[in-house]
Amino acid sequence: MTNIPPPAEELRILDWELRQLEARRTQLLQRRAWLLGALRAAGPAGSPPRPAGPPAETTPPSAQNVLLTLGGVLLTIAAIAFTVVSWGHLGIGGRSAVLGAVTLAALGAPAVLLRRSLRSTAEAVAGLGLALTVLDTYALRHLALPDTDAFGYAAAASALLAALWAGYGLLLGELRLPLPTAVATAQLPLILWAGAAQAGDHAMTAALLATAAFDTALALWAGIRSVRVVATAGACTLGLWGAASAIWLSAQATDPTGAARAGVLLLFAALVALAAAWWSKNPEATTGAACASGLLVVAASGGVLRTALPAAWTVPAHLACGIALLALVRTALPRPLRRGIAAASAAVQGLAVLWALPVAAVALLGPLGWATRAWSGEPSDARDALLLELPLPHPLSAPLVLATVAGVLLVATGLLDTTARRAARYGAPALAWSAAVALPPALQLPYAVGLSAQILLTASLLAYAARTTSVTRALAASALALASSASVAFLSLATTAATLTTLGTLTALFLATCAHAARRAEPAPGAAALAACAYLAYATALACATGAAWDLRPEHIGLLTLVVPGLAALAAARLGRHPLALPVEIMAAASAALAVALTVGHAPALALSLALAGLIASGTALRTDRRPVGYAAGVLFVLASWVRLASWGVTAPEAYTLPVTVPALLVGFLRRRRDPEASSWTAYGPGLTATLLPSLAAAWSDPHWQRPLLLGTAALAVTLIGAHHRLRAPLVLGGTVLALDALHELAPYIVQVAGALPRWLPPALAGLLLLAVGATYEQRLRDARRFRNALNRMH
Repeated sequence: MTNIPPPAEELRILDWELRQLEARRTQLLQRRAWLLGALRAAGPAGSPPRPAGPPAETTPPSAQNVLLTLGGVLLTIAAIAFTVVSWGHLGIGGRSAVLGAVTLAALGAPAVLLRRSLRSTAEAVAGLGLALTVLDTYALRHLALPDTDAFGYAAAASALLAALWAGYGLLLGELRLPLPTAVATAQLPLILWAGAAQAGDHAMTAALLATAAFDTALALWAGIRSVRVVATAGACTLGLWGAASAIWLSAQATDPTGAARAGVLLLFAALVALAAAWWSKNPEATTGAACASGLLVVAASGGVLRTALPAAWTVPAHLACGIALLALVRTALPRPLRRGIAAASAAVQGLAVLWALPVAAVALLGPLGWATRAWSGEPSDARDALLLELPLPHPLSAPLVLATVAGVLLVATGLLDTTARRAARYGAPALAWSAAVALPPALQLPYAVGLSAQILLTASLLAYAARTTSVTRALAASALALASSASVAFLSLATTAATLTTLGTLTALFLATCAHAARRAEPAPGAAALAACAYLAYATALACATGAAWDLRPEHIGLLTLVVPGLAALAAARLGRHPLALPVEIMAAASAALAVALTVGHAPALALSLALAGLIASGTALRTDRRPVGYAAGVLFVLASWVRLASWGVTAPEAYTLPVTVPALLVGFLRRRRDPEASSWTAYGPGLTATLLPSLAAAWSDPHWQRPLLLGTAALAVTLIGAHHRLRAPLVLGGTVLALDALHELAPYIVQVAGALPRWLPPALAGLLLLAVGATYEQRLRDARRFRNALNRMH
């Protein structure tokens, strides 16, 4: 609650506050006067006071710069128009006088403006003066030197203008425009001179690289930031242009002399990049420039070797030059420099690997084509067995390159940091494996020798995976072994003998690996699982191939294949809770599914295969930790019986449903014994529904009286059993089926009676029924509630 003082007291308070405000205002005014005096005594260096208020949309300096820029542009346009269009209206003296006077005035005015602290205006006028000097050179060429070569005159004019603008910028050091403009103009003279002299590609490339070297020097040692920025941009642009041109010249050279000329240019570019790396103060820039220098050295030396050696040695020669760079990594050079050189060597080796990998990829994936032409005949050699052409004209260089890089990675591991060292440890074996895969087709070994070499490679990888203690290495070796084994398995499809021998050998190898892993207390989980899956896959393939070699029908091959999941189930039971048990069981299920799929075309064989698969599943379900497999076994047995019944032409639904209902009711009874509180819907509902509903559907379409009678009797028995044992599911299902079955039997008589009655009688009976229900409505509600409660009390 706010207390308002009396009027006299409130007036006294207001007067006191006004006196305080006046005293504070007087104090602030005195302080302001003193500050203004101090600023005037300080001279123009002091900053004038800024009035309070909201900031303007555009500050005065930026607005001034915009106005000055627009004014300079308009004056430049006017000068160009005057020079190009109105020049001919004046005599030679007038022309010289006008241009000279305007240019001198434009170049001299900034000095006066800078003394008056009008820097922005001076910049605008200086820009106009620089533009006028360009117009002066154009006018001079147009009037006095019309026959001079355009490129030569442009080269001389750009050099003269660059020197003039540089001197002008150094003379008026406060101007920011002349020096960067001079540096940008200095990019042109050598390039224009080379074009004027028609000196050829080598001279043009040399001009580009010389200009880039000049820019690099300015970027490293210039003291003005804008000059360094322009010089850096020029050095990067012209350096890349010149380096690309030199590389193109080296690639086009057909003899060592031409390659040496291009190599000199590349070495000059490498020297410029190395100088930039040596004197740069930025570690990232040092590393990048050192990497570029190393790549250029490799391109120069490799280009010369390319013309001196056979064509097959082009990539290996460049790779050798890239590996030679690693010798500098062990020197006392600065760390960023050594890191850049190592990156250059890594880039060369990476490019060589990318060049060679397609050969290994074709050698690995080419045999997949034998899947569509199995047992069509033995090829002439390992290269012909690939069914594809190798992507290189000299494929033998590919495994050489891959093996060399793998060796370098192994040797140079100590020179790398932690991340790169880890990558090298896994990259070297992968590259060595790629070289081994690509070697037989590259050498065009005989087909049998190539097949044996791939099997030996798989065995070596599996042996390494079994012996190593590193989980990651074991998994990597197992993955490579799996890839090699898949390739050689397809490669062996050329002949029957090769297929059976190869699949048998692969099955034995992976089985031995699994046995070794089973004896270990803690095997490598991923590697052991891969070995188990591969073992069962090749065993299944061996069974199928054996059946095909014996000319068996597909359904008989499927029955033969069921031997594999049977043996796998026994092995899984022997393994118990070993980590290998689960992958063995999964692959056994997949093998059994394949076997069943092979028998689909023959119903008796399909029924037999389903029954055998159910038997295998039943054996697995005997184990304590695999009890749920029993449900799958039951499903397989039911499917087997259904297939057998269908093959016999049985159409009665009870023949199909009773084999399901009886076990389901038995399982429900056992469950109710263990858990008396279990719902009858869960225990007996599925089993009763499986028979009652299909039989009811068949009874409604059956013209005979036997099926409805038997169904009604069974439904009555189920209903009485449900009422006696207070089971909700049998009572509801049996009563519903009994009522519908009775309705089906009484329907013809009801129709006859309805046809014999008068037309007015049904509405009258319906009205009486409604009256009776309405009169006893409350009683009916109580009866319905009692019925619902009685059902709820049931299980």
